[in-house]
Amino acid sequence: MAATPHDALDQVAGWPVGQAAVAVLRVEPPVGDGVGPVATVAPVATVGTAGAVGHPFPWASVTKPATALAILVAVEEGTLSLDEPAGPPGSTVRHLLAHASGLGPEGGGALAAPGARRIYSNGGYRMLAELLADQAGLPFDEYLQEGVLDPLGMTATRLDHGARGGAAAAGLVGPVVDLAALAAEWAQPTLVSPATHRSAVSVQFPGIAGVLPGFQRFDPCDWGLGVEIRGAKQPHWTGPANSPATFGHFGRSGSFLWVDPVAGLACVGLSDRPFGPWAARAWPVLADAVLSSLSDRHPPR
Repeated sequence: MAATPHDALDQVAGWPVGQAAVAVLRVEPPVGDGVGPVATVAPVATVGTAGAVGHPFPWASVTKPATALAILVAVEEGTLSLDEPAGPPGSTVRHLLAHASGLGPEGGGALAAPGARRIYSNGGYRMLAELLADQAGLPFDEYLQEGVLDPLGMTATRLDHGARGGAAAAGLVGPVVDLAALAAEWAQPTLVSPATHRSAVSVQFPGIAGVLPGFQRFDPCDWGLGVEIRGAKQPHWTGPANSPATFGHFGRSGSFLWVDPVAGLACVGLSDRPFGPWAARAWPVLADAVLSSLSDRHPPR
């Protein structure tokens, strides 16, 4: 008998956590003319869930894809430009979104020239939020709410201003059903144009090396605009069966979001145990099980 998504998700009950929640979505590629926002999209289907799907968990750095969407919405509105100066001298909004500005992890002075190294930076996202608030004349949390959370129906998610790393970098708290809505948007955009989406999920500043937090240094260490791109990284928090085009993010709180556009699948998870060796072991196993049970488009590796 063929495996089912529920078979894959059964393993979540065995994770060494108090509570966890996972959702798997089947998604289709975006459709549209590449200029304006997508007019027609295929329905996103949630094909399986496990755990406490309505319980609010901290998202930690999985906040960054939501913040990045707010920035991209502002770019399309003309409030910001991806290539306007932001951050250290020579850096732009694009550099900050892609962790290529040279800023250190928490900001401060530059540790490298813009575009020279991939340095994961909470400080860069705090700068983006400040720039957006200044240019829009609206507090960042209000812009995020009105521009991203409300349109996506993420009604149970809030921004914790006391979050370690800063609200714009790590402050969202909400249930996995809302995180699934964010994943669906990243898989199949409705808030930004297909052209902007393609740019966001394409490698920015290709060929530069950096450290993937919680893992190791990779050369190259690929990122898009707000999401990490799997590429050839191994070990990784997604599965060996995930395509190199897979993109997403994980967080210190034990949270993750990935979209595999080759497989046409997305998976999100939240838990009450911080990321650590347990997650580095469990998440790739889950990803491979999900892909094995659901993907009818994934080529053999």
